[in-house]
Amino acid sequence: MEYGADRVSSINLSQVRKMFEQASPTAINLALGEPDFNTPSHIIEAYKEALDNNYTHYSQNKGEPILRESISKKLKKDNDISVTSDDIIVTVGASEALYSSIQALINPGDDVLIPDPGFLSYKECVTLAGANSVPVKTSYENEFKCKVEDMEAAMTDNTTAMIINSPCNPTGAVMEKEDIKAISDYATDNDIIIFSDEIYEKIIYGKKHHSFQKYCDNTVTINGFSKAYAMTGLRLGYCTSNSAIMDEILKVHQYNIACVDTACQIAANVALNSSQKCVEDMTSQFKQRRDLVVESLNDMGLECHIPDGAFYVFFKCDNPQEFVQKSVKEDVILVPGGAFGSQGEKFIRLSYAESYENLEVAMQRLEKIV
Repeated sequence: MEYGADRVSSINLSQVRKMFEQASPTAINLALGEPDFNTPSHIIEAYKEALDNNYTHYSQNKGEPILRESISKKLKKDNDISVTSDDIIVTVGASEALYSSIQALINPGDDVLIPDPGFLSYKECVTLAGANSVPVKTSYENEFKCKVEDMEAAMTDNTTAMIINSPCNPTGAVMEKEDIKAISDYATDNDIIIFSDEIYEKIIYGKKHHSFQKYCDNTVTINGFSKAYAMTGLRLGYCTSNSAIMDEILKVHQYNIACVDTACQIAANVALNSSQKCVEDMTSQFKQRRDLVVESLNDMGLECHIPDGAFYVFFKCDNPQEFVQKSVKEDVILVPGGAFGSQGEKFIRLSYAESYENLEVAMQRLEKIV
């Protein structure tokens, strides 16, 4: 007997996880997109206190009111997005926010534009909705920043939505304000939904983050606590949009998840309302690591741009598969860029979410391959 629904038959398991599983215990893992920092102690203490106070029961489907109110204030302050707490759903990480949003708003047979290169979950989430992913090809020459011309070139008569990610995984690109406004105007004029993945919003270097929802009411803003607060294993995210869209997303979220860990929501509320120095300090260290990696790679002749956000470098390589396999033998784990789309086939993604000392050793090991 064969198992598996038709909609799952073409789904690929993550190449990032595949590379991770190849790692030896002594390997320096530059494959996973996870901050190596511990969750700040005041957030952990808030989580413990919430458990001690018996926050172990169901929360509202949309999430704890106190957290949703704090998210609403955060969105206004940081993103100039005006939404009430009723138009926010707390989710199991940004991943569930993306999945539930696509399931709620995309019909089988729809075309959905996805960035190329872009995070590998996008294509598979679209496929699971029975829809078609259409790559929006960005270029190395433009630092992989999506422009409205790129979007227009990918448009079909059946396009209903697009997914966009800034700061970007895998390239670290941060979109310019004028490009975000231009794409927002185009989406509004053509009645296209924008799924804006902003999970790396706080990890940005010398630039300002801009949100699509400020300019386009058709936007679903997706964010969370995993990257900014090093809370990846606590699985807490959120999404927001206009009321009509959120009503549809709630239907999927309610019957799939019911609600998110209640005590964790209390801890997340503390994260938002306490000092943000932990975020600033972590980002400052990421910047130092970025500079080390970019300078080292360029000195080796492995060309790359200086990324403005996230914690990835996307460097050029004529034979990524061979290079990655050689790096495994040198106890350094990387991910071939082709995992993120056809535009990444001559590139490799390196995550510098590792200690400065480990990155120095990793660069020495990679230099042997070069």
